[in-house]
Amino acid sequence: MRDHDHVDPRAQRRSGGDTAVQADLATSPFRVDRDRVASSPFFARLGGVTQVVSSTGSGLLVHNRLTHSLKVAQAARAIAERLNARPDVTNLLDKLGGCDPDVVEAASLAHDLGHPPFGHLGEQVLDRLARHRFGLSDGFEGNAQSFRIVTTTDVRGPAAVGLDLTVAVRAAMLKYPWTRLSHPHPHPKDLPEPPRGAAVPTDAPGTGSAKFSAYVTELEDVRQSRAFYSGRLESWQQTVEASVMDTADDIAYAIHDLEDFYRVGVLQHATVAAELGTWLDHAEELAGLSAAELAAQERRPGRSLEALRRRLHAKDSWAVDDGVFARAVSKVRAELVDGLLAVPFDGSVEAEQAVAGFSARWTRRLVDSVGVVEEPTTRSGHVVLAVPQWHEVQVLKFVHRRFVLLRPDLALHQRGQARLLTALVEALEQWVTDRHEANRLPRRLHDLVELAGDEYAALARTDPSALVGATGDAPSGPDAVRALARGRAVVDFIASLTDNQAAALLDALSGRTGQLWTDAFVL
Repeated sequence: MRDHDHVDPRAQRRSGGDTAVQADLATSPFRVDRDRVASSPFFARLGGVTQVVSSTGSGLLVHNRLTHSLKVAQAARAIAERLNARPDVTNLLDKLGGCDPDVVEAASLAHDLGHPPFGHLGEQVLDRLARHRFGLSDGFEGNAQSFRIVTTTDVRGPAAVGLDLTVAVRAAMLKYPWTRLSHPHPHPKDLPEPPRGAAVPTDAPGTGSAKFSAYVTELEDVRQSRAFYSGRLESWQQTVEASVMDTADDIAYAIHDLEDFYRVGVLQHATVAAELGTWLDHAEELAGLSAAELAAQERRPGRSLEALRRRLHAKDSWAVDDGVFARAVSKVRAELVDGLLAVPFDGSVEAEQAVAGFSARWTRRLVDSVGVVEEPTTRSGHVVLAVPQWHEVQVLKFVHRRFVLLRPDLALHQRGQARLLTALVEALEQWVTDRHEANRLPRRLHDLVELAGDEYAALARTDPSALVGATGDAPSGPDAVRALARGRAVVDFIASLTDNQAAALLDALSGRTGQLWTDAFVL
Protein backbone atom coordinates (compact mmCIF):
# COMPACT_ATOMS: atom_id res chain seq x y z
CA MET A 1 0.00 0.00 0.00
CA ARG A 2 1.31 3.48 -0.87
CA ASP A 3 1.13 6.56 1.29
CA HIS A 4 -1.00 8.98 -0.70
CA ASP A 5 0.50 11.97 1.17
CA HIS A 6 3.61 11.46 -0.94
CA VAL A 7 3.90 11.96 -4.69
CA ASP A 8 3.06 8.71 -6.40
CA PRO A 9 4.03 8.53 -10.10
CA ARG A 10 1.23 6.02 -10.62
CA ALA A 11 -1.30 8.71 -9.64
CA GLN A 12 -0.38 10.88 -12.64
CA ARG A 13 -3.32 11.86 -14.85
CA ARG A 14 -3.23 12.66 -18.54
CA SER A 15 -4.27 16.24 -17.84
CA GLY A 16 -1.32 16.65 -15.48
CA GLY A 17 -3.74 18.14 -12.95
CA ASP A 18 -4.88 16.89 -9.59
CA THR A 19 -8.23 15.80 -8.21
CA ALA A 20 -9.09 19.38 -7.22
CA VAL A 21 -9.93 20.10 -10.87
CA GLN A 22 -13.25 18.33 -10.31
CA ALA A 23 -15.48 18.18 -7.24
CA ASP A 24 -14.50 14.63 -6.35
CA LEU A 25 -15.59 13.27 -2.98
CA ALA A 26 -12.58 11.04 -2.30
CA THR A 27 -9.07 12.16 -1.39
CA SER A 28 -7.13 9.14 -2.65
CA PRO A 29 -6.51 9.56 -6.41
CA PHE A 30 -7.34 5.91 -6.97
CA ARG A 31 -10.62 6.13 -5.07
CA VAL A 32 -11.40 9.19 -7.17
CA ASP A 33 -10.96 6.96 -10.23
CA ARG A 34 -13.27 4.34 -8.79
CA ASP A 35 -15.91 7.00 -8.13
CA ARG A 36 -15.56 8.48 -11.61
CA VAL A 37 -16.11 5.08 -13.20
CA ALA A 38 -19.07 4.28 -10.95
CA SER A 39 -20.64 7.68 -11.77
CA SER A 40 -20.24 7.28 -15.52
CA PRO A 41 -23.37 6.82 -17.65
CA PHE A 42 -21.44 4.13 -19.51
CA PHE A 43 -21.30 2.18 -16.23
CA ALA A 44 -25.03 2.63 -15.55
CA ARG A 45 -25.72 1.43 -19.11
CA LEU A 46 -24.26 -1.98 -18.27
CA GLY A 47 -27.45 -2.81 -16.36
CA GLY A 48 -29.15 -3.11 -19.75
CA VAL A 49 -26.41 -5.08 -21.54
CA THR A 50 -26.38 -8.85 -21.92
CA GLN A 51 -23.91 -10.98 -19.98
CA VAL A 52 -24.80 -14.32 -21.63
CA VAL A 53 -28.52 -14.10 -22.38
CA SER A 54 -30.66 -10.99 -22.32
CA SER A 55 -33.30 -10.75 -19.61
CA THR A 56 -35.29 -8.32 -21.76
CA GLY A 57 -38.93 -9.38 -21.94
CA SER A 58 -38.25 -12.80 -20.43
CA GLY A 59 -38.53 -12.03 -16.74
CA LEU A 60 -35.38 -14.08 -16.11
CA LEU A 61 -33.29 -13.10 -13.13
CA VAL A 62 -29.86 -13.39 -14.75
CA HIS A 63 -26.63 -11.45 -14.49
CA ASN A 64 -26.03 -8.51 -16.75
CA ARG A 65 -22.77 -6.66 -17.41
CA LEU A 66 -23.35 -4.38 -14.43
CA THR A 67 -23.86 -7.12 -11.84
CA HIS A 68 -20.96 -9.05 -13.37
CA SER A 69 -18.68 -6.00 -13.05
CA LEU A 70 -19.68 -5.51 -9.42
CA LYS A 71 -18.83 -9.12 -8.61
CA VAL A 72 -15.49 -8.87 -10.42
CA ALA A 73 -14.70 -5.74 -8.41
CA GLN A 74 -15.65 -7.50 -5.17
CA ALA A 75 -13.41 -10.49 -5.89
CA ALA A 76 -10.55 -8.32 -7.19
CA ARG A 77 -10.49 -6.15 -4.09
CA ALA A 78 -10.52 -9.23 -1.85
CA ILE A 79 -7.56 -10.69 -3.76
CA ALA A 80 -5.58 -7.43 -3.55
CA GLU A 81 -6.22 -7.08 0.18
CA ARG A 82 -5.15 -10.68 0.83
CA LEU A 83 -1.96 -10.27 -1.20
CA ASN A 84 -1.05 -7.03 0.57
CA ALA A 85 -1.50 -8.78 3.92
CA ARG A 86 1.08 -11.45 3.05
CA PRO A 87 4.62 -10.46 4.14
CA ASP A 88 6.11 -13.07 1.81
CA VAL A 89 4.93 -11.27 -1.35
CA THR A 90 4.88 -7.56 -0.45
CA ASN A 91 8.44 -6.92 -1.67
CA LEU A 92 7.68 -8.70 -4.94
CA LEU A 93 4.48 -6.70 -5.41
CA ASP A 94 6.39 -3.47 -4.94
CA LYS A 95 9.13 -4.59 -7.32
CA LEU A 96 6.55 -5.35 -10.02
CA GLY A 97 4.81 -2.00 -9.64
CA GLY A 98 2.32 -2.29 -6.80
CA CYS A 99 -1.07 -3.77 -5.99
CA ASP A 100 -3.46 -1.16 -4.62
CA PRO A 101 -7.00 -2.42 -3.77
CA ASP A 102 -8.56 0.84 -5.01
CA VAL A 103 -6.78 0.48 -8.34
CA VAL A 104 -7.96 -3.07 -8.94
CA GLU A 105 -11.49 -2.16 -7.88
CA ALA A 106 -11.62 0.82 -10.25
CA ALA A 107 -10.20 -1.22 -13.14
CA SER A 108 -12.66 -4.04 -12.45
CA LEU A 109 -15.64 -1.69 -12.49
CA ALA A 110 -14.36 -0.26 -15.80
CA HIS A 111 -13.26 -3.45 -17.54
CA ASP A 112 -16.56 -4.11 -19.36
CA LEU A 113 -17.64 -0.53 -20.13
CA GLY A 114 -17.06 -1.14 -23.83
CA HIS A 115 -19.18 -4.25 -24.22
CA PRO A 116 -21.84 -3.52 -26.86
CA PRO A 117 -25.48 -4.61 -26.89
CA PHE A 118 -25.94 -8.41 -26.71
CA GLY A 119 -22.57 -9.14 -25.11
CA HIS A 120 -19.92 -11.19 -26.90
CA LEU A 121 -22.24 -11.80 -29.84
CA GLY A 122 -22.46 -8.05 -30.39
CA GLU A 123 -18.69 -7.79 -30.10
CA GLN A 124 -18.19 -10.32 -32.90
CA VAL A 125 -20.73 -8.64 -35.19
CA LEU A 126 -19.31 -5.15 -34.70
CA ASP A 127 -15.76 -6.39 -35.25
CA ARG A 128 -16.69 -8.01 -38.55
CA LEU A 129 -18.56 -4.93 -39.77
CA ALA A 130 -15.88 -2.51 -38.57
CA ARG A 131 -13.17 -4.35 -40.48
CA HIS A 132 -14.99 -5.35 -43.64
CA ARG A 133 -17.66 -2.68 -44.07
CA PHE A 134 -15.72 0.33 -42.79
CA GLY A 135 -12.11 -0.78 -43.40
CA LEU A 136 -11.06 -0.07 -39.81
CA SER A 137 -7.76 -1.82 -39.15
CA ASP A 138 -8.56 -2.16 -35.44
CA GLY A 139 -12.05 -3.51 -35.98
CA PHE A 140 -13.89 -3.71 -32.67
CA GLU A 141 -12.86 -5.28 -29.37
CA GLY A 142 -14.70 -4.88 -26.07
CA ASN A 143 -11.55 -4.37 -23.98
CA ALA A 144 -10.20 -1.77 -26.41
CA GLN A 145 -13.58 -0.05 -26.44
CA SER A 146 -13.53 0.14 -22.62
CA PHE A 147 -10.12 1.83 -22.76
CA ARG A 148 -11.38 4.21 -25.46
CA ILE A 149 -14.34 5.17 -23.29
CA VAL A 150 -12.31 6.10 -20.20
CA THR A 151 -9.62 7.92 -22.19
CA THR A 152 -11.60 9.48 -25.03
CA THR A 153 -15.37 9.21 -25.46
CA ASP A 154 -16.72 9.63 -21.93
CA VAL A 155 -17.16 13.28 -20.96
CA ARG A 156 -17.55 13.16 -17.17
CA GLY A 157 -13.91 13.93 -16.37
CA PRO A 158 -12.46 17.38 -15.65
CA ALA A 159 -11.90 17.89 -19.38
CA ALA A 160 -14.38 17.08 -22.15
CA VAL A 161 -12.39 14.02 -23.21
CA GLY A 162 -12.34 10.87 -21.12
CA LEU A 163 -12.39 10.40 -17.35
CA ASP A 164 -8.78 11.52 -16.85
CA LEU A 165 -7.92 8.43 -14.82
CA THR A 166 -4.57 7.82 -13.19
CA VAL A 167 -1.72 5.95 -14.82
CA ALA A 168 -2.19 2.99 -12.48
CA VAL A 169 -5.89 2.46 -13.25
CA ARG A 170 -5.47 2.90 -16.99
CA ALA A 171 -2.62 0.37 -16.95
CA ALA A 172 -4.71 -2.01 -14.85
CA MET A 173 -7.42 -1.95 -17.51
CA LEU A 174 -4.98 -3.25 -20.12
CA LYS A 175 -5.73 -6.94 -19.79
CA TYR A 176 -4.12 -7.39 -23.22
CA PRO A 177 -1.55 -4.53 -23.33
CA TRP A 178 -1.10 -4.37 -27.07
CA THR A 179 -2.95 -3.15 -30.16
CA ARG A 180 -4.35 -5.52 -32.72
CA LEU A 181 -1.51 -5.36 -35.22
CA SER A 182 1.53 -3.25 -34.42
CA HIS A 183 2.22 -2.17 -30.82
CA PRO A 184 4.48 -2.97 -29.07
CA HIS A 185 7.33 -4.00 -31.34
CA PRO A 186 8.03 -6.86 -31.63
CA HIS A 187 4.33 -7.61 -31.38
CA PRO A 188 3.40 -10.38 -28.89
CA LYS A 189 1.54 -12.27 -31.61
CA ASP A 190 4.97 -13.03 -33.10
CA LEU A 191 6.47 -14.53 -29.94
CA PRO A 192 7.28 -18.27 -30.07
CA GLU A 193 4.56 -18.79 -27.44
CA PRO A 194 2.20 -15.79 -27.64
CA PRO A 195 0.47 -14.53 -24.49
CA ARG A 196 -3.13 -15.58 -23.98
CA GLY A 197 -5.24 -13.64 -26.48
CA ALA A 198 -2.32 -12.40 -28.59
CA ALA A 199 -2.26 -15.18 -31.17
CA VAL A 200 -3.92 -14.69 -34.56
CA PRO A 201 -7.05 -16.86 -34.99
CA THR A 202 -6.32 -19.80 -37.27
CA ASP A 203 -9.54 -19.15 -39.19
CA ALA A 204 -8.71 -15.46 -39.76
CA PRO A 205 -5.06 -15.13 -40.84
CA GLY A 206 -3.77 -11.60 -41.25
CA THR A 207 -6.33 -10.06 -38.90
CA GLY A 208 -3.97 -9.57 -35.95
CA SER A 209 -4.40 -10.67 -32.35
CA ALA A 210 -7.68 -12.21 -31.29
CA LYS A 211 -7.78 -10.01 -28.17
CA PHE A 212 -6.25 -6.59 -27.52
CA SER A 213 -6.90 -3.71 -25.15
CA ALA A 214 -6.34 -0.55 -27.20
CA TYR A 215 -7.01 0.89 -30.64
CA VAL A 216 -4.31 2.88 -32.44
CA THR A 217 -6.26 6.05 -31.63
CA GLU A 218 -5.48 5.51 -27.92
CA LEU A 219 -1.87 4.46 -28.38
CA GLU A 220 -0.43 7.52 -26.65
CA ASP A 221 -2.53 6.73 -23.58
CA VAL A 222 -1.15 3.19 -23.61
CA ARG A 223 2.41 4.48 -23.74
CA GLN A 224 1.83 6.98 -20.95
CA SER A 225 0.09 4.49 -18.67
CA ARG A 226 2.77 1.84 -19.22
CA ALA A 227 5.83 4.12 -18.88
CA PHE A 228 6.07 3.66 -15.11
CA TYR A 229 6.31 -0.14 -15.56
CA SER A 230 9.11 -0.06 -18.14
CA GLY A 231 11.99 -2.13 -16.77
CA ARG A 232 9.67 -3.83 -14.28
CA LEU A 233 7.54 -5.75 -16.77
CA GLU A 234 7.87 -6.96 -20.34
CA SER A 235 5.99 -4.77 -22.80
CA TRP A 236 3.34 -7.47 -23.30
CA GLN A 237 2.88 -8.37 -19.63
CA GLN A 238 -0.08 -7.26 -17.55
CA THR A 239 0.58 -5.13 -14.51
CA VAL A 240 -0.03 -6.95 -11.22
CA GLU A 241 -3.27 -5.00 -10.82
CA ALA A 242 -4.42 -5.96 -14.31
CA SER A 243 -3.58 -9.56 -13.49
CA VAL A 244 -5.69 -9.37 -10.33
CA MET A 245 -8.61 -7.97 -12.31
CA ASP A 246 -8.20 -10.66 -14.98
CA THR A 247 -8.15 -13.44 -12.38
CA ALA A 248 -11.20 -12.01 -10.60
CA ASP A 249 -13.01 -11.86 -13.96
CA ASP A 250 -12.34 -15.57 -14.47
CA ILE A 251 -13.58 -16.40 -10.97
CA ALA A 252 -16.80 -14.43 -11.34
CA TYR A 253 -17.48 -15.82 -14.81
CA ALA A 254 -16.88 -19.41 -13.69
CA ILE A 255 -19.39 -19.18 -10.86
CA HIS A 256 -22.23 -16.76 -11.45
CA ASP A 257 -23.24 -17.93 -14.92
CA LEU A 258 -23.69 -21.44 -13.52
CA GLU A 259 -25.96 -19.94 -10.84
CA ASP A 260 -28.06 -18.21 -13.51
CA PHE A 261 -28.69 -21.25 -15.63
CA TYR A 262 -29.36 -23.52 -12.68
CA ARG A 263 -32.01 -21.03 -11.54
CA VAL A 264 -33.79 -20.95 -14.91
CA GLY A 265 -33.64 -24.72 -15.39
CA VAL A 266 -31.24 -24.80 -18.32
CA LEU A 267 -28.42 -26.52 -16.46
CA GLN A 268 -29.78 -30.03 -15.92
CA HIS A 269 -28.44 -32.60 -13.47
CA ALA A 270 -28.68 -35.61 -15.79
CA THR A 271 -26.72 -34.24 -18.74
CA VAL A 272 -23.91 -32.69 -16.67
CA ALA A 273 -23.68 -35.80 -14.49
CA ALA A 274 -23.43 -38.04 -17.56
CA GLU A 275 -20.60 -35.96 -19.07
CA LEU A 276 -18.47 -35.74 -15.96
CA GLY A 277 -19.26 -39.22 -14.68
CA THR A 278 -18.54 -40.94 -17.99
CA TRP A 279 -15.18 -39.22 -18.29
CA LEU A 280 -14.20 -40.15 -14.73
CA ASP A 281 -15.23 -43.77 -15.23
CA HIS A 282 -13.60 -44.16 -18.65
CA ALA A 283 -10.74 -41.64 -18.66
CA GLU A 284 -8.09 -44.14 -19.78
CA GLU A 285 -10.26 -45.49 -22.58
CA LEU A 286 -11.15 -41.99 -23.79
CA ALA A 287 -7.51 -40.92 -23.72
CA GLY A 288 -6.77 -43.76 -26.17
CA LEU A 289 -9.17 -42.50 -28.83
CA SER A 290 -7.65 -40.91 -31.91
CA ALA A 291 -8.56 -37.32 -32.72
CA ALA A 292 -10.79 -38.54 -35.55
CA GLU A 293 -12.58 -41.03 -33.30
CA LEU A 294 -13.10 -38.40 -30.63
CA ALA A 295 -14.56 -35.94 -33.15
CA ALA A 296 -16.87 -38.60 -34.58
CA GLN A 297 -18.22 -39.36 -31.10
CA GLU A 298 -18.41 -35.75 -29.87
CA ARG A 299 -22.09 -35.95 -28.88
CA ARG A 300 -21.57 -38.92 -26.59
CA PRO A 301 -20.99 -38.27 -22.87
CA GLY A 302 -17.40 -37.78 -21.75
CA ARG A 303 -16.03 -36.92 -25.18
CA SER A 304 -16.29 -33.13 -24.84
CA LEU A 305 -14.48 -33.22 -21.50
CA GLU A 306 -11.73 -35.35 -23.01
CA ALA A 307 -11.42 -32.78 -25.80
CA LEU A 308 -10.99 -30.09 -23.12
CA ARG A 309 -8.19 -32.07 -21.47
CA ARG A 310 -6.37 -32.29 -24.79
CA ARG A 311 -6.83 -28.58 -25.53
CA LEU A 312 -5.35 -27.70 -22.16
CA HIS A 313 -2.29 -29.84 -22.95
CA ALA A 314 -1.93 -28.11 -26.31
CA LYS A 315 -2.35 -24.54 -25.02
CA ASP A 316 -1.39 -24.57 -21.34
CA SER A 317 1.17 -27.31 -20.86
CA TRP A 318 2.84 -25.09 -18.24
CA ALA A 319 -0.06 -25.74 -15.85
CA VAL A 320 -2.02 -28.81 -16.89
CA ASP A 321 -1.61 -32.08 -15.00
CA ASP A 322 -3.81 -35.10 -15.72
CA GLY A 323 -4.02 -36.19 -12.09
CA VAL A 324 -4.99 -32.71 -10.92
CA PHE A 325 -7.45 -32.42 -13.82
CA ALA A 326 -9.17 -35.65 -12.73
CA ARG A 327 -9.39 -34.42 -9.14
CA ALA A 328 -10.87 -31.13 -10.40
CA VAL A 329 -13.54 -33.02 -12.34
CA SER A 330 -14.33 -35.04 -9.21
CA LYS A 331 -14.53 -31.86 -7.14
CA VAL A 332 -16.93 -30.20 -9.57
CA ARG A 333 -19.05 -33.36 -9.79
CA ALA A 334 -19.33 -33.55 -6.00
CA GLU A 335 -20.06 -29.84 -5.45
CA LEU A 336 -22.05 -28.93 -8.57
CA VAL A 337 -23.65 -32.13 -9.86
CA ASP A 338 -24.23 -34.15 -6.69
CA GLY A 339 -24.69 -30.98 -4.65
CA LEU A 340 -26.36 -27.99 -6.30
CA LEU A 341 -27.91 -29.63 -9.38
CA ALA A 342 -29.24 -32.69 -7.53
CA VAL A 343 -32.33 -30.72 -6.46
CA PRO A 344 -34.07 -28.58 -9.11
CA PHE A 345 -34.34 -24.89 -8.24
CA ASP A 346 -37.88 -24.09 -7.06
CA GLY A 347 -37.49 -20.58 -5.68
CA SER A 348 -37.78 -21.70 -2.08
CA VAL A 349 -35.71 -20.32 0.78
CA GLU A 350 -33.85 -23.63 0.87
CA ALA A 351 -33.05 -23.42 -2.84
CA GLU A 352 -31.85 -19.82 -2.51
CA GLN A 353 -29.61 -20.81 0.39
CA ALA A 354 -28.16 -23.65 -1.67
CA VAL A 355 -27.25 -21.25 -4.48
CA ALA A 356 -25.78 -18.71 -2.06
CA GLY A 357 -23.77 -21.40 -0.28
CA PHE A 358 -22.38 -22.80 -3.52
CA SER A 359 -21.36 -19.33 -4.72
CA ALA A 360 -19.79 -18.31 -1.40
CA ARG A 361 -17.80 -21.54 -0.98
CA TRP A 362 -16.40 -21.47 -4.48
CA THR A 363 -15.62 -17.76 -4.49
CA ARG A 364 -13.72 -18.01 -1.21
CA ARG A 365 -11.91 -21.17 -2.32
CA LEU A 366 -10.71 -19.54 -5.52
CA VAL A 367 -9.88 -16.13 -4.06
CA ASP A 368 -7.91 -17.70 -1.21
CA SER A 369 -5.84 -19.75 -3.66
CA VAL A 370 -4.42 -16.76 -5.56
CA GLY A 371 -0.65 -16.21 -5.41
CA VAL A 372 2.08 -14.17 -7.09
CA VAL A 373 4.96 -15.49 -9.20
CA GLU A 374 7.98 -13.46 -10.20
CA GLU A 375 8.61 -15.03 -13.61
CA PRO A 376 5.36 -16.38 -15.07
CA THR A 377 4.96 -18.16 -18.39
CA THR A 378 3.90 -15.99 -21.32
CA ARG A 379 0.47 -17.63 -21.03
CA SER A 380 -0.07 -16.30 -17.52
CA GLY A 381 0.09 -13.09 -15.53
CA HIS A 382 2.06 -12.57 -12.34
CA VAL A 383 -1.09 -13.26 -10.29
CA VAL A 384 -2.23 -16.86 -10.63
CA LEU A 385 -4.61 -19.37 -9.15
CA ALA A 386 -3.04 -22.34 -7.41
CA VAL A 387 -2.77 -25.34 -9.73
CA PRO A 388 -5.78 -27.29 -8.32
CA GLN A 389 -8.04 -24.25 -8.46
CA TRP A 390 -6.83 -23.34 -11.96
CA HIS A 391 -7.99 -26.75 -13.14
CA GLU A 392 -11.31 -26.37 -11.31
CA VAL A 393 -11.99 -23.07 -13.07
CA GLN A 394 -11.32 -24.73 -16.43
CA VAL A 395 -13.88 -27.44 -15.62
CA LEU A 396 -16.49 -24.97 -14.35
CA LYS A 397 -16.11 -22.86 -17.48
CA PHE A 398 -16.36 -26.03 -19.57
CA VAL A 399 -19.72 -26.89 -18.00
CA HIS A 400 -21.01 -23.42 -18.83
CA ARG A 401 -19.79 -23.56 -22.41
CA ARG A 402 -20.85 -27.14 -23.13
CA PHE A 403 -24.32 -26.99 -21.59
CA VAL A 404 -25.29 -23.34 -22.11
CA LEU A 405 -23.32 -21.52 -24.80
CA LEU A 406 -23.51 -24.37 -27.34
CA ARG A 407 -27.27 -24.83 -27.06
CA PRO A 408 -29.11 -24.54 -30.42
CA ASP A 409 -31.90 -22.45 -28.88
CA LEU A 410 -29.34 -19.88 -27.73
CA ALA A 411 -27.78 -19.89 -31.21
CA LEU A 412 -31.24 -19.21 -32.71
CA HIS A 413 -31.72 -16.24 -30.39
CA GLN A 414 -28.26 -14.87 -31.13
CA ARG A 415 -28.65 -15.10 -34.89
CA GLY A 416 -31.61 -12.77 -34.58
CA GLN A 417 -29.56 -10.35 -32.48
CA ALA A 418 -26.75 -10.45 -35.05
CA ARG A 419 -29.19 -9.52 -37.82
CA LEU A 420 -30.53 -6.67 -35.67
CA LEU A 421 -27.07 -5.19 -35.11
CA THR A 422 -26.11 -5.58 -38.76
CA ALA A 423 -29.27 -3.78 -39.86
CA LEU A 424 -28.67 -1.03 -37.29
CA VAL A 425 -25.11 -0.44 -38.55
CA GLU A 426 -26.40 -0.19 -42.12
CA ALA A 427 -29.20 2.21 -41.17
CA LEU A 428 -26.92 4.52 -39.19
CA GLU A 429 -24.30 4.47 -41.93
CA GLN A 430 -26.94 5.60 -44.43
CA TRP A 431 -28.01 8.39 -42.09
CA VAL A 432 -24.50 9.66 -41.35
CA THR A 433 -23.64 9.78 -45.08
CA ASP A 434 -26.87 11.56 -46.11
CA ARG A 435 -25.77 15.15 -46.78
CA HIS A 436 -29.39 16.34 -46.69
CA GLU A 437 -29.67 15.15 -43.08
CA ALA A 438 -26.28 16.38 -41.87
CA ASN A 439 -27.86 18.98 -39.57
CA ARG A 440 -30.29 16.50 -38.05
CA LEU A 441 -27.94 13.76 -36.95
CA PRO A 442 -28.25 12.76 -33.28
CA ARG A 443 -25.94 15.18 -31.48
CA ARG A 444 -23.98 12.38 -29.86
CA LEU A 445 -23.35 10.71 -33.21
CA HIS A 446 -22.39 14.05 -34.76
CA ASP A 447 -19.85 14.66 -31.96
CA LEU A 448 -18.40 11.19 -32.37
CA VAL A 449 -17.90 11.74 -36.10
CA GLU A 450 -16.01 14.97 -35.40
CA LEU A 451 -13.90 13.32 -32.69
CA ALA A 452 -12.93 10.38 -34.89
CA GLY A 453 -12.32 12.71 -37.82
CA ASP A 454 -9.71 14.64 -35.82
CA GLU A 455 -8.10 11.38 -34.63
CA TYR A 456 -7.85 9.79 -38.06
CA ALA A 457 -6.69 12.99 -39.75
CA ALA A 458 -3.83 13.18 -37.25
CA LEU A 459 -2.93 9.52 -37.82
CA ALA A 460 -3.03 9.99 -41.60
CA ARG A 461 -0.41 12.72 -41.20
CA THR A 462 1.84 11.02 -38.64
CA ASP A 463 1.36 7.25 -39.05
CA PRO A 464 -0.73 6.29 -42.11
CA SER A 465 0.33 2.64 -41.76
CA ALA A 466 -1.82 2.49 -38.61
CA LEU A 467 -4.91 3.00 -40.78
CA VAL A 468 -4.31 0.12 -43.19
CA GLY A 469 -7.54 -1.88 -43.23
CA ALA A 470 -8.67 -5.31 -44.34
CA THR A 471 -7.91 -4.46 -47.99
CA GLY A 472 -4.24 -3.85 -47.18
CA ASP A 473 -4.38 -0.29 -48.50
CA ALA A 474 -3.73 2.90 -46.56
CA PRO A 475 -6.45 5.57 -46.89
CA SER A 476 -5.68 8.13 -49.57
CA GLY A 477 -7.12 11.61 -49.30
CA PRO A 478 -9.46 13.38 -46.90
CA ASP A 479 -12.56 11.56 -48.19
CA ALA A 480 -11.09 8.20 -47.22
CA VAL A 481 -10.15 9.51 -43.78
CA ARG A 482 -13.66 10.90 -43.29
CA ALA A 483 -15.11 7.52 -44.26
CA LEU A 484 -13.01 5.84 -41.56
CA ALA A 485 -14.16 8.44 -39.05
CA ARG A 486 -17.82 7.86 -39.88
CA GLY A 487 -17.34 4.12 -39.48
CA ARG A 488 -15.66 4.47 -36.10
CA ALA A 489 -18.34 6.92 -34.96
CA VAL A 490 -21.16 4.52 -35.90
CA VAL A 491 -19.41 1.70 -34.02
CA ASP A 492 -18.78 3.93 -30.97
CA PHE A 493 -22.41 5.04 -31.01
CA ILE A 494 -23.89 1.54 -31.18
CA ALA A 495 -21.47 0.29 -28.52
CA SER A 496 -22.87 2.90 -26.14
CA LEU A 497 -26.45 1.55 -26.36
CA THR A 498 -28.26 -0.94 -24.16
CA ASP A 499 -29.93 -4.02 -25.66
CA ASN A 500 -33.33 -2.30 -25.49
CA GLN A 501 -32.07 0.96 -27.01
CA ALA A 502 -30.51 -0.89 -29.95
CA ALA A 503 -33.77 -2.72 -30.69
CA ALA A 504 -35.92 0.40 -30.26
CA LEU A 505 -33.60 2.51 -32.43
CA LEU A 506 -33.76 0.00 -35.26
CA ASP A 507 -37.55 -0.12 -34.97
CA ALA A 508 -37.63 3.67 -35.32
CA LEU A 509 -35.21 3.75 -38.24
CA SER A 510 -37.18 0.98 -39.95
CA GLY A 511 -40.54 2.69 -39.46
CA ARG A 512 -41.83 -0.14 -37.28
CA THR A 513 -42.87 2.04 -34.34
CA GLY A 514 -45.10 5.05 -33.94
CA GLN A 515 -43.47 6.16 -30.69
CA LEU A 516 -41.50 9.38 -30.79
CA TRP A 517 -40.28 10.30 -27.31
CA THR A 518 -38.53 7.46 -25.49
CA ASP A 519 -35.12 7.15 -23.91
CA ALA A 520 -33.93 5.25 -26.98
CA PHE A 521 -34.39 8.35 -29.11
CA VAL A 522 -32.90 10.96 -26.78
CA LEU A 523 -29.63 10.74 -28.65
